[in-house]
Amino acid sequence: MKRAGLFSFLIIFISVVYTLRLFYLQIIPNSYNKPTFNNAAIKVIYDYPERGYIFDRNGILLVANQLSYDVMIIPREVTALDTLEFCELLKITKEDFIKKFDKAARYSTRIPSSFLAQLSKNDYAFLQEKMYKFKGFYIQKRSIREYPVNSAANVLGYISEVNEGMIQKNSYYQLGELIGAAGVEKTYEEILRGTKGVKHIQRNRFNKEIGPYKNGLFDTLPTPGTDLALTIDSKLQQYAEALMANKRGGIVAIEPSSGEILAMVSTPTYDPNLMVGRERSKNFSKLYLDSINKPLLDRGLQAQYPPGSPFKIISALIALQEKVITTETSIRCFGGYKYGSGANAFMKCHCETNGSPVQLNKAIYRSCNSYFANAYRKIIEKYPTPTQGMDVWNKHAESFGLGNYLDNDLAVGQKGMIPNGDLYNKIYPNGRWKSTATISNAIGQGEVLTTPIQLANMTAAVANKGFYYIPHIVKNIKGQKLPEKYTIPKYTTIDKQNFDPVIQGLFDVFENPRGTASWSKVKGIEICGKTGTSENPHGQDHSVFIAFAPKDNPKIAIAVFVENGYWGSRWAGPIASLMIEKYLIGDTSRPWEEERMFNGSIQEEYDKQLKK
Repeated sequence: MKRAGLFSFLIIFISVVYTLRLFYLQIIPNSYNKPTFNNAAIKVIYDYPERGYIFDRNGILLVANQLSYDVMIIPREVTALDTLEFCELLKITKEDFIKKFDKAARYSTRIPSSFLAQLSKNDYAFLQEKMYKFKGFYIQKRSIREYPVNSAANVLGYISEVNEGMIQKNSYYQLGELIGAAGVEKTYEEILRGTKGVKHIQRNRFNKEIGPYKNGLFDTLPTPGTDLALTIDSKLQQYAEALMANKRGGIVAIEPSSGEILAMVSTPTYDPNLMVGRERSKNFSKLYLDSINKPLLDRGLQAQYPPGSPFKIISALIALQEKVITTETSIRCFGGYKYGSGANAFMKCHCETNGSPVQLNKAIYRSCNSYFANAYRKIIEKYPTPTQGMDVWNKHAESFGLGNYLDNDLAVGQKGMIPNGDLYNKIYPNGRWKSTATISNAIGQGEVLTTPIQLANMTAAVANKGFYYIPHIVKNIKGQKLPEKYTIPKYTTIDKQNFDPVIQGLFDVFENPRGTASWSKVKGIEICGKTGTSENPHGQDHSVFIAFAPKDNPKIAIAVFVENGYWGSRWAGPIASLMIEKYLIGDTSRPWEEERMFNGSIQEEYDKQLKK
């Protein structure tokens, strides 16, 4: 009797468990009865949202969308087909077909993936009528990028297909889907892409579609991507690109009061429309393999150059802050600075002051190497050891955003270099080094390296008399606020009063008849700036210029690097002053200078380097 009761209890218990389990699986929604865990009888169709549009600061459309068509494949559903006919329709080879099929099958035999992306409208119209003949394949609509303005390719970036490595890192993406791969497209991918919708279609045991799975319970609608407004001024950007024709280099212009990037130019560049359509992969390979022009290298963010004479601004400010000089400190320059007993211990100078007294103001507008070498040496030698002196100097310089990533919203960048005591202790392991071993740092040579964006940010900090905002490329995200870090000023280690004499010297670079940029003076605009020649061991020196304007209420700070441009006043200076005039006034008053920049070329110099 006891056994019979136990047996009855077990039967009832098991029945209850099965009933509850079936109720749980079929009635109660949960992660384990979602269709993705039972996809053998379910066809998943994705509905791709329109990607967010991108505008410039003035509402000019920079990136839009156009309709595209992808041939999708579900490998397990592919039946015998006329491969040659299919390849002819798709304009691919049989080898391509096999390669694409194998790739899709490795990814998943049940989940759809892209077999051939971005068909044209004409190809789609022709192919659509034939698709019934090729089981396991279907056409899916999606939007791809379109660039109304052929400009700012390095800023905007591009989108490309995800690879298997990306999918493993982020399960949101499926094979063949698109993702931001560079520039703004990459940095703001999650905002621009939106969220794709999903439809689940149930099949019966004959593999015939019989309607939405669970009446569409798990289906979702796509959410469009969010539009972005960039800080870029499209007209200024295009103007700068035209000025840099037939030249290599980088330009970055910043609004000092906000840190907004007004222009970010890298040349040589490319047409962003090359990164769209069936030829995208071929075009990318050509650009990527161009080791001479390097069009995919964003020189404004990634190219590292010795800053040359513009760095004398930092030397002056640190010397004033450390109280090793005053505005009245005077030296005499006789064509250079002798800093040791050796034959090579001589820094040449082209200030042409001919032994007359040189104080801070003249040292800036005449760009006297001797003066700043003397000031730098006093900074380092103020402290008990050169290591301590270098570390103090390093901290002051780095407070301007030099030698560090700027924590901006740009996809790429380089750190640059502001040396410290540890570096020289490694170079001179016996510890027997002095300030004179590093004297080239004083004039932006030696171990000092900067990127154009770092130098533009340094210029903005000087224009603001001691602070800057982190440079950023996005001005507005529809319905969202920018991160707080872009609205909080970052202060340098230099007291505000020390900037006034330096700014006056930069103003006299233009205003004094003997200033190194007096030829670029613009009527009606008070510009402060500094010419520079960046020494280059691999060819002609680089042309460098930094500037901000107006003097008392700065609206733009700019840094220009022209590779192998000889000296600052030859190319970089005119380009900077023309851009300032164009931005502040809307036009330029020097058509002859403008034409010289538009038509000027350094290609001959670049060709020489190829022959070496």
